[in-house]
Amino acid sequence: MNSISPKTSRRGFLKASAATGGGLLLTINFTGIANAATGPAQINAYVRVMPDGIVSIMAKNPEVGQGVKTSLPMIIAEELDVDWSQVRVEQASLDTEKYGLQIAGGSTSIPRNWDLLRTAGATGRQMLVTAAAKTWNVPEVECTTASGKVLHQKSGRSLGYGDLAAKAATLPVPDPKTVALKDPKDFKLIGKFTRDVDGPAIVTGRPLFGIDVTRPGMLHAVYEKCPVFGGKAVKANLDEVKAQPGVTHAFIVEGVAPADKSTVTTQLYPGVAIVADTWWHAQRARQKLRVEWDEGEVATQSSTGFAARAQELFKAKPEKEVRKDGDVDAAFKSAAKTIEASYSYPFIAHASMEPMNCTAHYHDGTCDLWVPSQTPAQARSIVAKSLGIPEANVAVNLTRGGGGFGRRLNPDFAAEAAWISKVTGTPVKVLWTREDDMRHDYYRPGGFHHLKAGLDKDGKLIALSDHMVTYGQGDKYAASANLAANIFPAEFVPNLLFGATIMQLGVPTGALRAPGSNALAFTFQSFLDEVAHASGKDPLQFHLDLLSEKRVPPAPPAPPLTGAAAAFATPPFSHERMRETLKLVAEKAGWGKRTLAKGTGLGIAYYFSHAGYVAHVAEVTVKGDDIKVDKVWVAADVGSQIVNPSGALNQVQGATLDGVSQIYGAEITVAHGRIEQGNFDDYPLLRINQAPPVEVHFLQSANSPTGLGEPALPPTLPAIANAIFAASGRRVRDLPLRKASMASA
Repeated sequence: MNSISPKTSRRGFLKASAATGGGLLLTINFTGIANAATGPAQINAYVRVMPDGIVSIMAKNPEVGQGVKTSLPMIIAEELDVDWSQVRVEQASLDTEKYGLQIAGGSTSIPRNWDLLRTAGATGRQMLVTAAAKTWNVPEVECTTASGKVLHQKSGRSLGYGDLAAKAATLPVPDPKTVALKDPKDFKLIGKFTRDVDGPAIVTGRPLFGIDVTRPGMLHAVYEKCPVFGGKAVKANLDEVKAQPGVTHAFIVEGVAPADKSTVTTQLYPGVAIVADTWWHAQRARQKLRVEWDEGEVATQSSTGFAARAQELFKAKPEKEVRKDGDVDAAFKSAAKTIEASYSYPFIAHASMEPMNCTAHYHDGTCDLWVPSQTPAQARSIVAKSLGIPEANVAVNLTRGGGGFGRRLNPDFAAEAAWISKVTGTPVKVLWTREDDMRHDYYRPGGFHHLKAGLDKDGKLIALSDHMVTYGQGDKYAASANLAANIFPAEFVPNLLFGATIMQLGVPTGALRAPGSNALAFTFQSFLDEVAHASGKDPLQFHLDLLSEKRVPPAPPAPPLTGAAAAFATPPFSHERMRETLKLVAEKAGWGKRTLAKGTGLGIAYYFSHAGYVAHVAEVTVKGDDIKVDKVWVAADVGSQIVNPSGALNQVQGATLDGVSQIYGAEITVAHGRIEQGNFDDYPLLRINQAPPVEVHFLQSANSPTGLGEPALPPTLPAIANAIFAASGRRVRDLPLRKASMASA
């Protein structure tokens, strides 16, 4: 949890000055660097109190549907003690000198900013109280605040914040350490259902998204890349393409290779750019394009080849020993019962509703971007490296993103727009088709696992091993393809061995909502359900017993992390919090207390992800090969406060339905180095008639608030898989369901 750095001066943290029009301008410093606040153009993340009482609050982080453009300003507004109706929210552009880390990823926005924004709002409130007390010549302790006013109850007087703003701007800023924060029981806004600030604009079709951007003199571009990753264009019928209606440019782009040759990520992929006066003209001309490609080595890779190779590798020992506790071989020999199973899951795409896009304008050695990126600083960096200009010469304007789920962490599309703009000398919007988006993603990596468990005579888990066959380049894991040493049930099994073997991969992979966890939860929680049934215990009781105590001492604490690594650091796993979350979801679902119809079963699963503790119970009905998810119950412990229950419910229900979609039909396959799927006809997403009701319960604990965009997804898949077993006696060990081999128990 972030707090104000002791090295940050109080004026370095918060500055006050007169805003345009005579109001109070509070400049919040996220980096600890003192910057003068001389006007709106020079402010950091800030609060601006205007003479009419309207409070403008800047939203610093990218908004891709997770709700931070609403929830972060709510935290400031709560402590400032101003009604939400008086607040106006503005989207910040990229400025890391002023705002520090600006990112949408890792469910970090709330935990990183909770303490900081509360203190900022409370400091502003204190300054307004001081201004009122001086105006009335009364002690500050006699003054209170409410709804954007300072009140003096003894005299019955009150002044609005707008009336006090100019005077408050002349006062010294109090030491944030001396400022009193509200008692949570006095919160008026935090914890209340609050509409997304962009909601009215979205439903009325006002331009907010990257796809909506227009610039004077803007041209439109499409970008054809080799269907095989890493391939390059040798030649193309450019003259024929240039002759098509509306086309202004058509040219081959050689691409810009990454500095690290061991990775498949890149600054700019090679391809062919087609530029026209409208996007439709560019896309129609693309249909005439004929390219001779040098496909490279990746053309030999395929999903069927990976699957066959994985089965061969399972016969040998893992290349990497990820974790080893106790004596696994001896424990298996002494076990009263052993259980073995192999699991697999496919590559999957992000499939954001808004395809990748970026508008760029290169001019005079600088480049302006309008981009829906989850990592605007990375967009700035990739464009600067591709164009060979300083990062300081790249300006990034953030637009709302129509979904991200991790795809927009990799802003390759920004490099395409910038490069094309430099060639054409005009503003250019690059807009991908759905097929571009599907076939040039950074995919959630697939994987293969062979697991074995040993039980003693009392049904207690005494040994566990997992050989994961995964993907990478050289001896490095591909992005999001690793097996962590501390993944549950590590520390809860006395004899444990985690091992991994890497298959070489040329297909780019990346983070997808709850990266790593979204696949590993299916594997481990499904297999543990097998173990629970083999033990003869009810699965709920088996898990409660497993979570009763750590049976292996935790590793000594690692050195403190700094910089961006610290922003994504996860606190240690608390089995006590997980037990309480598990018991809550079981209670709400009526686990063990309801009589279910034949062919209907309940499955339970849980996971610790991005500092959140989430447990699911799924009810599933199986009739032959027809599988219907009837309902999902979710319990989540994400700390002491739910900032915006409306957004929180949206995130939990959305993540759960995302998980249902993944288990039903999400699958990307590779053949001859190219992606076989291209649109929603062969990459089916969840249909509305398949979407079950999702009942959500929050277990508020005495812990710092966490993020919520990702933790609710991982348990969904194993809860459904385990419910299928309860309903039918058949195990789901391979995803997705439409291609799953369901093994009879």
